[in-house]
Amino acid sequence: MSVLVFAEAIKNQYKKSTFEVVLYGARLSKQLGTECIVLTNGNGDSASNLGVYGAQKILNFESENMHDNRMLTKVISAAVSQNGSTVVILSDNSKGKALAGRLAINLDAAVVSGAVALPNTNDGFKVHKSLFSGKAVGSYSLNADIKVISVAGNSIGLEEIGQAVSLESFDASAHSSTVSLVETKRVEGTVPLPEAELVVSAGRGMKAPENWGIIDELAGVLGATTACSRPVADTGWRPHHEHVGQTGIAIKPNLYFAIGISGAIQHLAGVNNSKTIVVINKDPEAPFFKAADYGVVGDLFDVVPRLIESLKKFKAS
Repeated sequence: MSVLVFAEAIKNQYKKSTFEVVLYGARLSKQLGTECIVLTNGNGDSASNLGVYGAQKILNFESENMHDNRMLTKVISAAVSQNGSTVVILSDNSKGKALAGRLAINLDAAVVSGAVALPNTNDGFKVHKSLFSGKAVGSYSLNADIKVISVAGNSIGLEEIGQAVSLESFDASAHSSTVSLVETKRVEGTVPLPEAELVVSAGRGMKAPENWGIIDELAGVLGATTACSRPVADTGWRPHHEHVGQTGIAIKPNLYFAIGISGAIQHLAGVNNSKTIVVINKDPEAPFFKAADYGVVGDLFDVVPRLIESLKKFKAS
């Protein structure tokens, strides 16, 4: 019996969400009185340091194509079988969402995606997740022998609870990839939106793409990631990977700035899990103010530069 965590490395580096699922797995294994095992394609010190977040055993496998989810499903399933794992933990990102259903079928397991808290194991095995765009929380009882859980990003705070662990080799050669990888394109130089703790987002209130400089400057001062509403992405003002909302990327940062965004329900559905929402809009009747923790009614071209100046002075002091 053990808890198995799948930790994907990209260029032998791990995202914050990966550390979160390792910590989640470690806490759950302690709760169940068992061992936390991490299966990863990472190597060296980068992978060994997963022990800092609670991994007790780290299995390293080699793969030339981490985009083949059919192959990864077989590798993870083999690790589950060899280690007697009863719970599999994944990040609730595009990779985790692609693997969760496959693993549930392959392992005849129960599955819940987007968990926001540790399971309640006092009476059965109950997992909580957000419903109705964060307006409610559902409790799911998992009754199968094996459980698969993907964990929503930024659901638990990071904590260093262990120390580096030596790697053990895991032979995945029997599960070679059948997919030919032609090219990989990744957004470089910024924290991806699903990982971001601070997000500065703007909408059509910016009037034109050439006005976006103040948004980039505010994000730079805060160390935040930039985002936008759907109309902005659809008109080509900003790239589509910055589109947040129900039809874009759902995020849950610690701080979300909504600048010049009216707050249509589709946008709110993707951002209302943010811990703190700050709205800047000149329309006092903008729907977004109803969801805001803090609101500023004013012209963004007046408010944002003044905010940038105040933040710079504060940081300088």
